[in-house]
Amino acid sequence: MPSLVPARPRAPRTGGDRNPWRCLRYPSMRWWSLANMFSNLGTWMQLTVQNLLVLQVTGSAAMTGLSLAVQAGPGLLLGLVGGAAVDAWPRKLTAAVSQAALGLVAFTTAAMVAFGMLNVPTLLALSAVTGIIATVDGPACSLLGNDLVRREDVPSAIALGSAVHSVGRLAGTATAGVAVALAGTASAFVANGLSFLFVAAVIPFLRLAERPETEPSAPAAAGPAPAPAPRVSADPREGLRFFLGRPRLVALAAVTGLSAVFGRNYGLTLAVLVTGPLAGGAGSFGSVATVLAVGGIVGALAAGVLQRPSVRLVAAMAATGAVLQIAAGLSPSLGLLILLVLPMAAVESLSDTAGATVLQTDPPEHMRGRVLGVWRSLSTGWGLIGPPAIGVLMEVMGPRGALVLGGVVIAGASTAGMLLHARRRPSATLAPMEAAVPAPRAAELTPVA
Repeated sequence: MPSLVPARPRAPRTGGDRNPWRCLRYPSMRWWSLANMFSNLGTWMQLTVQNLLVLQVTGSAAMTGLSLAVQAGPGLLLGLVGGAAVDAWPRKLTAAVSQAALGLVAFTTAAMVAFGMLNVPTLLALSAVTGIIATVDGPACSLLGNDLVRREDVPSAIALGSAVHSVGRLAGTATAGVAVALAGTASAFVANGLSFLFVAAVIPFLRLAERPETEPSAPAAAGPAPAPAPRVSADPREGLRFFLGRPRLVALAAVTGLSAVFGRNYGLTLAVLVTGPLAGGAGSFGSVATVLAVGGIVGALAAGVLQRPSVRLVAAMAATGAVLQIAAGLSPSLGLLILLVLPMAAVESLSDTAGATVLQTDPPEHMRGRVLGVWRSLSTGWGLIGPPAIGVLMEVMGPRGALVLGGVVIAGASTAGMLLHARRRPSATLAPMEAAVPAPRAAELTPVA
């Protein structure tokens, strides 16, 4: 197969360029984005029909929830191990193999559906295998995408990925119904499997961006430069120790966790608000959901102009979104709610991109997989806690009360965190932390694919 990129790609302009699409100047990023567009389209085609498939096989709504929990469980329990694997193994090879493995699971599911062989134990086993592979695939693909661009263009790459995700979600959801009507339920799994194989086929031909030997996330301390990134041994516990010893990562987790539990569950809270107090129907909530998707794309594009986002920006965006959430909870009409939903989704997307950039660039290179593994465990945890918690809150206070109280909690905590940060001495804030986790000696390293 011929190379997908020229031997020496044209270096993009630097020096404060804030074009949100600047990452597309890298030929490898263009191929990576195209591959991920197909992958997201296939994933959302499969997700759209997966719950229906579980209901058809089991006839139980509870079993549908159990299958989703089984798939999410490995992220909660094995996130640290998956992140350590990404740090220990060559990144391109890891991403290619994990994508091919996910494709194999999708093809296996399609075959079992087509031949009527899918039963409850097999369904749960396939869900668990998918979740286990995803603990490695998620951080590997995230970090590989960042490796294709220079450090200052990482926010643009993450923002583009968010936009690709949103567009893939809309296109995949719309395409799923057509595919199932024409070719049956198995076709969605076949399409998803093919999309994984396309990504796996593109990865070997991607060219990593040329970077300086060291790209410290904080001002470098005096002394010799750290050794290159290791690829041999990676203790999962080091990732947890590093994460807990990094105040800005702990603060990022606190802000994001509060937002995930007390906000952001708009598919639930706004659905109840629209169909309840605002006396709308399914069509009205469909309009709100569409505006949410558009707002997410707008926010992702706006986030592309960022170059060095901070936890303070994430907290400010969380507080802004919380204020909008309070206003949405008090909205007297559907029209006003729709006007508020667009900036709500845009702010959420901007905050997500800024947070992802901090998370993926703050740790030293040899710790990033494990840090993302810690994050996967945390995000899976609050993803499982959030919907039931907000559901109980709506039972007690109603949808308006839940939205308002959640907004107050998020805004109050984010504002208090920013005020506390402002009172800290600059020297304490800027002190480098990399020394807490020394890089291994050069002799312990192996080449990266």
